[in-house]
Amino acid sequence: MLKITDFKKLYPGNNTPVLEIQRCELDRGIYWIKGENGSGKTSLLKSIAGLIPFEGKIKIDDLDINSNRIGFTKKVNYAEAEPKYPPFLTGKELIDFYQSTKEGYFPDLLSAGMGVEKFMHHKIATYSSGMLKKLSIVLGFMGDPSLVLLDEPLVALDVAAVDVLQNAINQYRKAGVSFLITSHQPLNDELIGRVLNLLIKDNVMQIEIA
Repeated sequence: MLKITDFKKLYPGNNTPVLEIQRCELDRGIYWIKGENGSGKTSLLKSIAGLIPFEGKIKIDDLDINSNRIGFTKKVNYAEAEPKYPPFLTGKELIDFYQSTKEGYFPDLLSAGMGVEKFMHHKIATYSSGMLKKLSIVLGFMGDPSLVLLDEPLVALDVAAVDVLQNAINQYRKAGVSFLITSHQPLNDELIGRVLNLLIKDNVMQIEIA
């Protein structure tokens, strides 16, 4: 499903690598990417999402990000760890923009469960960190993705929202969508075990970035 070859991401302005991956092939499924802050988790997800430049090749199924960027990015969604959106827009305006580019399904149940509909018509400048996180997650499930990248998805979410997210992940997984989920916490952490128990039962694979 996902194939990464000769991947290298350098710090801006010098030749020090943030992260190097010689070869990695992941079949469809859910992957928990564990790493400390600064280990390169976010750089990896942003590279896969096509948001930052990198050296090497990344393919999903038969789509190569270097030769078919538009087709690739329509199949890969990304929910940021610390979302930053134009403060003068409303959440609804951002959702409409994403929907026009992703050309597909809007996750109504996820949006309603997260409570996004209650504040989506307000300016993003008024959003709390939790509201921004919920909007980011809803945007990460839009369209018709093959792969959803969730960067530290549990940060700033309340318990009820985590339950909604867990159910959405399982629903999409059953439809064949894969997930890369990053965290600085191990998969067997007690808190993670409580809030993502359904995922653990489905044998999520943990990958650690040193």
